[in-house]
Amino acid sequence: QVRLVESGGGLVQSGGSLRLSCATRGLASSSYDMYDMAWYRQAPGEQRELVAAISRLGSVNYVDSVKGRFTISRDNAKNMVYLQMNSLKPEDTAVYFCNTESPFGAVYWGQGTQVTVSS
Repeated sequence: QVRLVESGGGLVQSGGSLRLSCATRGLASSSYDMYDMAWYRQAPGEQRELVAAISRLGSVNYVDSVKGRFTISRDNAKNMVYLQMNSLKPEDTAVYFCNTESPFGAVYWGQGTQVTVSS
């Protein structure tokens, strides 16, 4: 069974940086590179929103509010996806979730990791 496990959240001051990691377990590396990966976030009282995505071919896209500050990357040999977050702002405070959808349409979510940016 596929499981996503996030890590790397925490408390940081405005302008600081954090790097989130997401490990995909229960999947052979030869299969992992067939999966598109994404990071979502959800702030209190808000809907979950897509922050960044990276396709199985390595193409990336970002929500406008994080362009130039966040970078998504993946290491297929390790079944890992990362989100490097720089120049963090208080409005980036949210629970961040790792997400993937299998080639057969099954959707998987991690448990989430809290990111808090103080002003």
